[in-house]
Amino acid sequence: MRTRFFPPIPDAIRDDVALLRANRIETLTPMLFLMLAATTPTAIYAGVQSVHPVIRIGFPVTLAAIGLLGFVFLMHNRGRRMSVRRARRMIVESTWLSGLTGAMCSIWTVVNWMAAPPATHSYYAMIMAMGSLATAYCLSSVRFATFVNLIIGLVPVSILMLTSGIAPEIAAGTSLVIATVFLLRMILQQHDQLIDLLQLQHQMRDLAHTDPLTGLANRREFDMRLDEEIAKADDASAFAIALLDLNGFKPINDQHGHAIGDGVLCELAERLRRACGDHAVVARQGGDEFAILVPAGSPLLETALADHILAVLAAPYRIGGRPMSVGAGIGTAYWPEHG
Repeated sequence: MRTRFFPPIPDAIRDDVALLRANRIETLTPMLFLMLAATTPTAIYAGVQSVHPVIRIGFPVTLAAIGLLGFVFLMHNRGRRMSVRRARRMIVESTWLSGLTGAMCSIWTVVNWMAAPPATHSYYAMIMAMGSLATAYCLSSVRFATFVNLIIGLVPVSILMLTSGIAPEIAAGTSLVIATVFLLRMILQQHDQLIDLLQLQHQMRDLAHTDPLTGLANRREFDMRLDEEIAKADDASAFAIALLDLNGFKPINDQHGHAIGDGVLCELAERLRRACGDHAVVARQGGDEFAILVPAGSPLLETALADHILAVLAAPYRIGGRPMSVGAGIGTAYWPEHG
């Protein structure tokens, strides 16, 4: 049941989901805050005189202050770069703040309902339902916040309506429950579609920066990472690149076919990946040419890089049960030594 309503988000897109949720909150909630503040005078006017002033007046005034402060804060930060850390903090803060304001609205509604004559009950139910549904829409990208707000905001008033013994109120309460269930269903479907879309975008991004045969970075990704390394380099931070191509690879393709040749390239790529680990970027430039970027701070900078790579590639390859021998030529350059 838990995974049905709150399915796990794949690790590969977890950051993307957080950024999208936060951007949606930042876009939609300013007007929600403004609406919350704008309803304060009508809430105070509609309050039953016999209700304690703390609830009748204090709650609406507090909610108005929250609405105005929230609106000013979000408008002030609009356009600011959204980091993953800031996005996750915004999601948590929005969940707790919306739950708090929802609880205050629900308490105000229930207390005034119980103190008001039956003829005016529907007005309080309408105020609560409109506020809860609007909040649920604005927070629909954050499933937990949506569930919390709908439960806090609509369950109490729905129970009051369904148990009132008044036929119109029972009918209205039933309609409200049905509308809420429908909204929850739509939110769950929207979430599933969102996850599918982000996964597709992630796959397309990988394809754009990955060599399809070997799974290594491609030329575009290597050039981008090299530009980043150059941009942050200084005389105190060394980095290195190595370029290598295979010797004797063309005869393998000619004699044994491209399938065997592809097997050699994949095995070589795996050896380079194991040799460099997470300490370097290994890329296939095209054909039988490969490149390695060793960033500043990598322990590989303390090794004889060319010898380290050639030693890994020296052992014969066995592809399809056939032993293959192929050599490699390698050249290295270091920053700032070689400019």
